[in-house]
Amino acid sequence: MIKIGIIGMSPGNAHPYSWSSIINGVFDAGEITKVGYPAVANYLEANKDTLGISNAKVTCVWTQDRVTSESIAKSSRIPLIVNKLEDMIPLVDAILLSRDDPENHVAMAKPFLEAGIPIFVDKPLANTKEDLQYFADENAKGKLIMSCSSMRYANEARIVKQEIDSLGKLELATAVGKKDWIKYGVHIVEGLFSVLNDPKPIFVKSIGKTNKEIVYIEFADGFQATIHLFMDITGTFQISLFGQLGWRLIDIKNSYSMFRDNIIEFVRSVEQGTSRLSFDKTENILRTIIAAIESSKQGGKTIDMSKF
Repeated sequence: MIKIGIIGMSPGNAHPYSWSSIINGVFDAGEITKVGYPAVANYLEANKDTLGISNAKVTCVWTQDRVTSESIAKSSRIPLIVNKLEDMIPLVDAILLSRDDPENHVAMAKPFLEAGIPIFVDKPLANTKEDLQYFADENAKGKLIMSCSSMRYANEARIVKQEIDSLGKLELATAVGKKDWIKYGVHIVEGLFSVLNDPKPIFVKSIGKTNKEIVYIEFADGFQATIHLFMDITGTFQISLFGQLGWRLIDIKNSYSMFRDNIIEFVRSVEQGTSRLSFDKTENILRTIIAAIESSKQGGKTIDMSKF
């Protein structure tokens, strides 16, 4: 049995509740709804027959305040609440750092990496080149670090991926999502890149503005993509692929399925002693995200990825 410690919370991110419930196989819908996540309670209820991962359990939790920790523990029947992050080290086999505030990821992950404990870090792993380099260096030392958006495992994207050859030579992708670039741009970039077998961009350019982000990406074979991420629009995350012979729309809606598959892949990584997701793929996506941030800071300058 793999004993997992879970770390939360960052504002608006319900992963400590949902991921713990997916692993432990139980949830308290009333508690989750009370703290402001009725949609999470709904998808857990709709999928309760598939909850639980037989060879793993979330056995302890830490958050920045005791009340929140008690709520998560109650919801997913986590037996132990620790008072400090470091208290988890002798108690667990792996860590889920389920916060999406990348500015805190290095400090929170470091004690576990130094102790040699495998860790999954919620997206985005980093939002600066310096923090990304820290994780790249730790990965190079053989530490098990896994980080991605769960959209990498979206069923809707994988259905299109299996028939992508029928579209002929791809010319263009357009992708639309909501909320901010730093926390949610990684969703749409990960979803797009995973369908395309993780190509490396050659140019990245931000052509939007704050809360109405538009990012242009060009690849070596001439394929181009534009990503539109607006704070106040409604709808799901969508990716449209246009080839010379056909096109497909990917409309990503099934959050539960992609979360569960993501967690299973991390558990399998811990069992095998190495991440099943190459860190190179994560680094490629984050360099793209960070390049768009840098382009925006420089007034929409085109970033040459060979020099970035």
